[in-house]
Amino acid sequence: MQPRGMTMKRLLLTTALGMTLVGFASAQGSAEYPPTSDTGSCFARVLMPETTEVVTEQVLDAPERTEIKVIPAVYETYTKEVMVKEATTAYTVIPTEYETQTEQVLESPERIETVVIPAEYETYSEKVLIRPAYMTWKPGAGLYGRNVTAASADASSVVSTGELLCRVEVPAQYDEVKRTKLIHPERTETKIIPAKYKTVTKQLVKTPARVVEEAVPAVYETLSLQKLVTPAQEQTIVIPASYRTVEKRVVTGGGSVEWREVLCDTNASAAKIAEVQKALTAKGYKVPADGDFGPATLKAMEAYQRANGLPVGYLTVSTVESLGVSVE
Repeated sequence: MQPRGMTMKRLLLTTALGMTLVGFASAQGSAEYPPTSDTGSCFARVLMPETTEVVTEQVLDAPERTEIKVIPAVYETYTKEVMVKEATTAYTVIPTEYETQTEQVLESPERIETVVIPAEYETYSEKVLIRPAYMTWKPGAGLYGRNVTAASADASSVVSTGELLCRVEVPAQYDEVKRTKLIHPERTETKIIPAKYKTVTKQLVKTPARVVEEAVPAVYETLSLQKLVTPAQEQTIVIPASYRTVEKRVVTGGGSVEWREVLCDTNASAAKIAEVQKALTAKGYKVPADGDFGPATLKAMEAYQRANGLPVGYLTVSTVESLGVSVE
């Protein structure tokens, strides 16, 4: 494993050689050797960053031109009364006015009517003798005595005919007959029938139809009119050119290769490199503070130099002082 100092020296020398070649190719008229300095100082040819400033410049925005402006005509408004309808006479017909009247009209006069009232009868029942009572002989039964037959009878002692007759009364026979008797005989009555009237509604003329004459005045309307005061005109107007201010960034310096004092193994120790690494980390460019100027430290240093307008590529004294690290 090579010592840390040798690694740093080789990296710085390689970077210095590359930047020197770039410087020789791009810089013209630079000195061949660095300026006289103290013993132990290290210098390298570095490309100085360009310095610029913003300048303003007036550029043509629109060229001069002419425009034709039309000035409209000027009118004056005035009012005028105009007859829109002539005077005339209107005739209004007032229709007939009627009134309603009622009247009793004889429909049938008073009269006398003779009414025949029929006879009144009454129906009643009456028993009528059909056959009066009478006496008659009827065969009897239950003869008390000896019943002598022809075979046993002593013909010399009893004469029997075998008949029994009894004297009986047959009651009279009646029948119920419906009879009608006159209660009131037929008669006539005289009736007065009163007169009959009918109510009639009649329409009577209250006011006859008539014509009313009425004068209708003329109708006028106020009109708003315009009259020309000044006719339309054309006017030619010259529109001057317009300019606008633009900002331009102009290079005021830099861009050349110059000798600048740098740190190297001769004037820088591992402890000094570690201070630079800590300062880079404090500025936001994180890198391990191991005292070894490796690729990570180189990358962080170049990013810091570009952001702050410092010469890029070497650990210059101006970079170290910008980080707040003493070069002593």
